[in-house]
Amino acid sequence: MAYPEYIPYKKKRKPGLKILFAIGFLILLGFGLYQIPWVNRRASWRFDLAITYVHRLLNPVEELPAPMVNRSTEPGIPSSTPVPSTSTPTPILSPTPTAVPTPIPTATTLNAPAYDEAKDKQDWNNCGPATLALYLRYYGWEGDQFDISTVVKSTRDDRNVNVEELVYYVRNYSGWLKAEFRVGGDVERIKELLAAGFPVMIEESFTTDRKYWPEDDLWSGHYLLITGYNDATRTFTAQDSEIGPNQSVNYDILDNKWQGFNRVYIIVYRPEQEQSLKNILGDDWDNDKNREKALNIAQQEAEEDPQNAFAWFNVGTNQTYFKNYSQAATAYDTARSIGLPQRMLRYQFGPFIAYFQIGRTEDVLTLTRYALDISRTSEEAMLWRGWAFYQNGDKSTALSYFRDALKIREDYEDALWAIDYVNAN
Repeated sequence: MAYPEYIPYKKKRKPGLKILFAIGFLILLGFGLYQIPWVNRRASWRFDLAITYVHRLLNPVEELPAPMVNRSTEPGIPSSTPVPSTSTPTPILSPTPTAVPTPIPTATTLNAPAYDEAKDKQDWNNCGPATLALYLRYYGWEGDQFDISTVVKSTRDDRNVNVEELVYYVRNYSGWLKAEFRVGGDVERIKELLAAGFPVMIEESFTTDRKYWPEDDLWSGHYLLITGYNDATRTFTAQDSEIGPNQSVNYDILDNKWQGFNRVYIIVYRPEQEQSLKNILGDDWDNDKNREKALNIAQQEAEEDPQNAFAWFNVGTNQTYFKNYSQAATAYDTARSIGLPQRMLRYQFGPFIAYFQIGRTEDVLTLTRYALDISRTSEEAMLWRGWAFYQNGDKSTALSYFRDALKIREDYEDALWAIDYVNAN
């Protein structure tokens, strides 16, 4: 009698287990690849964009908050709060004789540093360091944007680098170069500097090409390095770390975009060029006189166009410089009532300072919360949110925000000073 062949029983694996193994492998592989610097640089902003967009679908972004209405009085400032004197009167320019300007060429083109897209195209949120790197290479510097960002922007997720931070880098790390920044510039000032051999770096507004949330107004800040001009075509030549080299920018369009940043400009120069620079800047070499001029320009523009929110914001910023905090707050209130871009407080922090100094703590809390909703890694918003909690008597929360600011920038002197001050009081 023949018996059937014995076939051993084989336990079938569930197909779902293979899928789980495959998913786990892909996750580990993706994590490993993400650690490679060049992969991280190309993928991280896309990952952040996706996370931000989904988050904002669930938590929609509103417009920048308008000021509270019917505010008839301003609360006093706690005596424990460090408040500078606010007695400085609003500066008024006295008439001065009109100087005859030295004629400059109708066109000037400086030798812009060579643009290597692989090296010079800005990294994520890195237009400040990238543009400054191009600027420094005009003078023979041999570094790149990452040499600069390592110092002034140690956290890659930090969305903003201020002009003060860029000037700090030049003065302390470039080796031999010097730098200044001024506000209240104009087209003629840029042309004068270019004609004398000084490239000019400005901060202006920029329309992004991607939405980070459904209601994104696409307004953001951006740096440009200007290396030439032509009166016949009324255009500047600009080196743009995002778009590319030798961009042609109309005078009027540039000035319009520049206004939102108080028309700030940076000049990098060799020590032996300082006297030439002083001669060009004239009274603007003095910071106080420069701010007086910028304040008068902003006030005039606000009077001519009362619905110009940027003009009112610039009035507030220049009044804050002079510690005229009540006048600054009034100007900021007007700008907010007209309407400001969603990212405005990513780049400029005058409202935090002015409202804090006159005791409008709730405004500081409202605006810093909004700023951190827009830019979660803003050490400046964290700093002033901490001061607002301190002003309300909550030292523990204040210290928490100061320490969070240091997680973004570990050498942030304002946060270090704030911790020392609160611990001592």
